[in-house]
Amino acid sequence: MALLDLLTRLFIDNGYVALFTVLVVCGLGVPIPEDISLVAGGIIAGLGYADLRVMIVVGLAGVLVGDSVMFLVGHRLGPRARRLRWIARVLTPRRYARVQEKFDRYGNRMLFFARFLPGLRAAIFLSAGMTHRVPFWRFVMLDGLAALVSVPLWVWIGYFGAERREWLLRAIREGQGLVIVLALALVAVVGWALWRSARRRTSRLHAHRQRRAQRAAARED
Repeated sequence: MALLDLLTRLFIDNGYVALFTVLVVCGLGVPIPEDISLVAGGIIAGLGYADLRVMIVVGLAGVLVGDSVMFLVGHRLGPRARRLRWIARVLTPRRYARVQEKFDRYGNRMLFFARFLPGLRAAIFLSAGMTHRVPFWRFVMLDGLAALVSVPLWVWIGYFGAERREWLLRAIREGQGLVIVLALALVAVVGWALWRSARRRTSRLHAHRQRRAQRAAARED
C-alpha cells in the first residue's frame, strides 16, 4: 500500500508533528484517509520510533482539532461558507442534501456516527456548524466519544502489525467493520447506563413522594 508506506516514512522523519498536521488536514476535507494515517502512526510506534500512548494522544488531538475547525468555520460563516471554493468542494449540493436528510432522521446522533462515515464526515461537521444545530461543547463531546473508539483502534492495528505485513493489510480491510461494532457497543453501554441512572432517579423520587405522603397522613391522624 503505497500511501501507507509514504505516510510511515513521513512520520518516521518528522515524528508526532507530522501525524498531527496530516490529521488536521484530513479533518479539513482533504482526501487523505484518516484511518491509514493513524495506522502509519501506530507502525512507527511499533518500530520503536515513537511512544504508543503519546501517539494515541496526538492522534486524538489532531482528529478533534481538524473536526473542530470545520465545525467552527461553518458556525462562524453560516450559509456563506458554501461560497468558499474549498468548502464548495467538500460540501457539494448533493452532499449537503444527504447530510440534511440524515440530520432530520437521526438528529444530533449523526455527530457521533459521522466519524464512521469517511465520505460524509467533513460535510456533516461543517453542516452542523452552519445550521447551528448543536453547541460547540456538545459537538466536541460527541465527536470525542467517537474518536475514543476509532483512534486507539487504528493506532493499535498499526502498532501490532508493524512487522507483520499480511496481518496488517488484512486488519486494515476489516478494521472499519470492527470500529462500527465497537461504536455500537459503546452506544449500547452508554444507553444502558443512562437508562439505569434514570430508573434510579425515578425510584428515589417515588420513594421520597411516598415518605412525604406518609408523613402528611400521620399529621392528619
